[in-house]
Amino acid sequence: MGVSRAVFLALHGLFLFYLIICSGGAEEVVTVDVHAAKDLLDSGYGYLDVRTVEEYKKGHVDATKISNIPYMVNTPEGRVKNPDFLKEVTSLCKEEDLYVVGCQSGVRSLYATVDLLSVGFKNVSNMGGGYLAWVQNGLKVKVDDAKPEDQKPKEDEL
Repeated sequence: MGVSRAVFLALHGLFLFYLIICSGGAEEVVTVDVHAAKDLLDSGYGYLDVRTVEEYKKGHVDATKISNIPYMVNTPEGRVKNPDFLKEVTSLCKEEDLYVVGCQSGVRSLYATVDLLSVGFKNVSNMGGGYLAWVQNGLKVKVDDAKPEDQKPKEDEL
């Protein structure tokens, strides 16, 4: 991580903290551990994975209702906040939907949860520790290794 990126992330974090403290109407972020997150998912919550598409494809939480909308995107200048994140989420989810928000380690999902709460989402919880904690606790994961249709073996090749 370059110095400028580290400074940006630190300032972004302080700014978000300031917004949370100063905005009287803002909801407080609820962070749950991976076992509580699994219980929420088992009870019908959806899972919003805010990691990059590449990270998601390497493995993700095994959940019935799961969506991957990156909070950060890779650019030639490095990783930056996805400018369409809230638009993408609001086109897929309703403010009253129940979601656990997760990422790789719990940092991006915390920022994403703050952003979601700031635009009116009420039932979003941050998964502390992220996908790494999920894996470390031996919870079920899924890897997207399906080949595109044109790369799958044909019936006569089987």
